[in-house]
Amino acid sequence: MHTDRFAPSPTGELHLGHAFSAVVGWRAAMAAGGRFLLRMEDLDQTRTRPEFVEGIYRDLAWLGLRWEQPVLFQSTRLAAYQAALDRLAGLGLTYRCTCTRRDIAEAVAAPQEGALPHGPDGVVYPGTCRGRSDPPAGPGAGPGAGPGAGPAAIRLDMRRAIAALGGPAAVAVLSFDELDAGPAGETGTIRLDPEALVGSTGDVVLARRDGAPAYHLAVVVDDANQGVTHVTRGRDLFAATALHRLLQALLGLPVPLYRHHRLIRDAVGKRLAKRDHAHALAKLREEGWTASDVLQHLGLE
Repeated sequence: MHTDRFAPSPTGELHLGHAFSAVVGWRAAMAAGGRFLLRMEDLDQTRTRPEFVEGIYRDLAWLGLRWEQPVLFQSTRLAAYQAALDRLAGLGLTYRCTCTRRDIAEAVAAPQEGALPHGPDGVVYPGTCRGRSDPPAGPGAGPGAGPGAGPAAIRLDMRRAIAALGGPAAVAVLSFDELDAGPAGETGTIRLDPEALVGSTGDVVLARRDGAPAYHLAVVVDDANQGVTHVTRGRDLFAATALHRLLQALLGLPVPLYRHHRLIRDAVGKRLAKRDHAHALAKLREEGWTASDVLQHLGLE
């Protein structure tokens, strides 16, 4: 059954961009006679607030959307993320990284390193901790566990991960179907280049130094757990889909269809962000906007 989801982080107010994504996903699910889920991606407990959760419920209901109950909160799913980490560790595909942001910035700025590409998480990690004498992160190993004292992030060894899927032959496995289009108009069946994953994505963080699972790991684990068949999200996340597809392959998870829609921008062409209160749905509602006004503004009516 067609199952779509809207998965905001309750760290601020929803804005027009969120409204567009939620409505597009909800309409697709309803048109197919399917399910629409709401998931709270609340792993950032330092910024998550109960009032933002309530605001999300209020804004979506105001737009006329309905969703299945109960709502899933990622903060209740830590054991599932740890199990996924343990599986990848058991395959020898992860390692501990003690680098700080300053360490990475200095390594990238070093003349001998040259210019490094940017991936889904910013500048591609230069691999400083890969292959050090610390043992690889094993099953159940939290941040700072084992030799090598101090907090540590857990990173995916991208080249080993590609090798585990068959090396160059992994191109036959790593593909996904795009229902809308990527930033360069990519649509239909997208076949991924394993070497491009190594060069342009690199050894991404799967668990942060404080032990919290990273977005990329949590999202694929939860989509599979909830039976999500269609992922509707902004075009800014298109580049991350290659990584998500890789993690699905490594963990033996089903592959949803993807719809990366256009981004909603302000008057000067800048993508909307939560810090821009002027486009918050709550603010617009206070100013007298109706739900119909929002939909017309977004070109959905």
